[in-house]
Amino acid sequence: MKSNAIYFSDNFFSAGKTSIYDENKGELGTLDLKSAFSSSLSVWDASNNLVVEGRFRFFTRKWFVTNATGHELGTLRQKWSFFTKKYEYETNGRGTYLIISEGFSKEYRVLNQNEQIVAHFEKKSNFFQSDAYKLTNNSDELSNEELVAMVMGITMIIKQNHSAASSPAAT
Repeated sequence: MKSNAIYFSDNFFSAGKTSIYDENKGELGTLDLKSAFSSSLSVWDASNNLVVEGRFRFFTRKWFVTNATGHELGTLRQKWSFFTKKYEYETNGRGTYLIISEGFSKEYRVLNQNEQIVAHFEKKSNFFQSDAYKLTNNSDELSNEELVAMVMGITMIIKQNHSAASSPAAT
């Protein structure tokens, strides 16, 4: 699934399957958000082959991305900062990437270790609609499927943060 710009979306209840499209609305694959009660997903190619999966492990705030055989491709974690949103995606043997977004922006840049932009994604949301994303991949190291799992990992981390902030124990 190599395409310069791809489009995919979340579901209202973060459960179910959604299609992944290219710029011409050609279907490239499927994003399967497993369940509203668990934070895990899988990305399938157009031939319905499992490519990558993403999930939290028990008692951790890190998002793990694995390939179809369960080999870990990378780990996503939030980095604390003021006035910006920062995440770090550490891959096994392919470098560490920094994902940055300005305070209230819905646009994110993925930077390699040389601080070059290798991917860019933005959240396109409308009122009463689930979040949709446009992802542009210029990386030779990161596949579109891996980046989709990483983008949804950021969404899951944000949801986890909101859930923790609104729980009775947090007040």
